Amino acid sequence: MRSVAIIDYKAGNLRSISQAFKKFGVKPVVTASAEDIENADYVVLPGVGAFSCVDNLIGLSGAIYNALRKKPFLGICLGMQALFDRSEEAGNDGLKVFRGKVKRLRGKVKIPHIGWNTVEKNRGGSLFSGIGADAYFYFVHSYSVEPTDRSIVAGTTKYGGSFVSAIEKDNVFATQFHPEKSGKDGLRILKNFLDL
Repeated sequence: MRSVAIIDYKAGNLRSISQAFKKFGVKPVVTASAEDIENADYVVLPGVGAFSCVDNLIGLSGAIYNALRKKPFLGICLGMQALFDRSEEAGNDGLKVFRGKVKRLRGKVKIPHIGWNTVEKNRGGSLFSGIGADAYFYFVHSYSVEPTDRSIVAGTTKYGGSFVSAIEKDNVFATQFHPEKSGKDGLRILKNFLDL
């Protein structure tokens, strides 16, 4: 049975993502173990919380970078933000997988952004295969990523202004929204990830 390592870095939301993956006949392993990450077929970096939680990944960084080079890897919410250089929210660095910063949402809108919203997909995005343009996804965040390389942007969402809500680059994927809390379209995102 294929396994999915769901990295536990004290950023919450582990049960719902674990339950969602069980629907597809894979074994979710919630872990803070480098060995589990190395042995998994897929790796997921979830998260709900402050960017300072990224400091809890320091001991796992070697295993994470190895996974990023060779396995399907999915970042969710804070897990997406952690892939970038730095955040305005905290003074600590991210994993620096992608160049760019994490900045507070702009515009005259309520923050945090909580609720359902659509994603305008870029062409060729693997995660959104089979998902219609009118699909809604669930968001809970106050910050969003601003990649230096715009070619990795797989989707954007309008809230005040437009922000990056999904990225794809080779075997690395990430969403600002929570697919595990986004109904059938969110589950389709997870299935597409497993089918890569």
